[in-house]
Order: sequence, then structure tokens, then C-alpha cells
Amino acid sequence: MKITKLGHCAMVLEHEGVKLLTDPGSFTTEQQQAVAGLHGILITHEHQDHLHIDSLKKVLANNPTAVIVGNSAVAKIVEEQIADTVVTVVGDGQSTDINGVSIEGFGKEHETIFREYGLVENTGYFVAGKFFFPGDAFYKPNKPVDVLALPVAGPWMKISQALEYALSVKPRIAFGVHDGMITPDGASQKWCEMVLPKEGIEFITLKSGETREF
Repeated sequence: MKITKLGHCAMVLEHEGVKLLTDPGSFTTEQQQAVAGLHGILITHEHQDHLHIDSLKKVLANNPTAVIVGNSAVAKIVEEQIADTVVTVVGDGQSTDINGVSIEGFGKEHETIFREYGLVENTGYFVAGKFFFPGDAFYKPNKPVDVLALPVAGPWMKISQALEYALSVKPRIAFGVHDGMITPDGASQKWCEMVLPKEGIEFITLKSGETREF
């Protein structure tokens, strides 16, 4: 699987000839609007840094046959705001495939920010039985994870939670996401680089625009 990080939580995944985009949000509008050849778009939840409607319209204009996958809350918003658009609903415990590449949904809840604020439906996506992106949650899929997109910063977390989550999931390799509000060489990544390899998890800092083969 080849992964290109556009920034924050927007990534392009390429696997067995299938090209997917994750979470086209407000931090990465220019980058995601330049992507062509998409077969699918995965959206974990409705917050603007993961779902930016105006930008998604432009992504769809460039990729008119791309299938959108999201949970029921995402589907409601997208179908109401973008005419003639149908979302394939994949929530917790549900699955689909895009051109033969499996997409499995895990989890229901966004991590707590403050009291009831921001508590929306959040679904993590497991792609091709290899790559797991939890969205804004520390959900454990309870199955082997080869590559983990690890949230490393945000108003709903601290770095100790990210580290404990990575250790509990125990992927072969992890890289940081949900980092649009911090610098690429900031403290969050440094802690991951320091702690996780000692526990048998390779950690890399995947910078915006960088592509790696996994």
C-alpha cells in the first residue's frame, strides 16, 4: 500500500490499483482538490477538519465516479448539502468494498472534547485488512493492524493517550495524523519517536506531501 499524506487527516491510499482519499477537511482544501483518479472517499466524521463540504464538492467535480463512504451522520450532511450525491453508509460493524478493496467500520463515538461539545458519530476505517485510521477516537479494532494512522494532537487528547493507544493496538508501523495544528517536528512526534520503537512499533513522521510505501 502506498500512502501520501496531504496534511492533517487527509491521505491518499493506493492499493492494488484502487485510489482512496481520507477525510477531505478544512486544513487541506488545496491539496485534496488537486487529487484525480479517485475510486473512493472515506469520511470518519462530520467535523470541518475532516469534512469540508465546499472542498468536497470540488473533489467530486474532479472525481465524479468516486464512491463516498461514511457513517449515517456523515451521509445525512453530505446528501443534504450536495445534490444528487449518495453516500455508502459504513458504520460500526459494517463493511463494504471499493473495487475489491475491503473497507470495515469500527467505533461509534468521537473522543470527549469538553462535556457535550463535539460529541458526534465517529467511525474508524480499516482498509484492505492492513491499514487502520481511527478518526478522532482511540478505538481498538481487536484485530491485527499492520499500519496505524495515529492521532498525535488535538483538543480531545494528550500525547500519553496516543502512546498508550498505539501500544494497545500494537501495529507494525505507525505515523502521525491529526497534526495540522502543530509543527511536523514538534513534541508529539518526538515522543512517539522516542517511546514506540522501544516497544516494537516503528514510528515515522510522514510530512505533508510525502509518500511512503507500506
